[in-house]
Amino acid sequence: MTTDRIAVDIKVPNQTRYLCLIGHIGENIARTLRNYSGDREKLAYDLNLVLTEAMANAIQHANEGDPAKEVHIEISIVDQRLIIRVFDCGQGFDVQQYIEPRHPLDEHGRGVYLIHTIMDEISYLSTDNGHVLKLTKNL
Repeated sequence: MTTDRIAVDIKVPNQTRYLCLIGHIGENIARTLRNYSGDREKLAYDLNLVLTEAMANAIQHANEGDPAKEVHIEISIVDQRLIIRVFDCGQGFDVQQYIEPRHPLDEHGRGVYLIHTIMDEISYLSTDNGHVLKLTKNL
């Protein structure tokens, strides 16, 4: 049996017009997995949602909409684990604060909550140049 091994490294300008492109990359990855026995269309939808939410957060909150900055995304699959890393240049935040919604009508934190419900692991760590949101899904 051949194991899926994928490594995608993307850097795009800090602009929301690239959200659709990144979402489609996630969809296409889901649809091309050889060893995934689950619902590919659901996985494609979920990866689109996760990638666009994570990227939108990086653009709007971490990089504060600054067009001079960029968003760096790495997507890899190793040993039946999908790993997404979204790097930003921001000051950081407490991701655990947004894992559970604070109020159903609260305008902030819904994206992190959605990401958490789809992915198996979520962490937000400091790097030399900002932070990285690391998301893992067992396939």
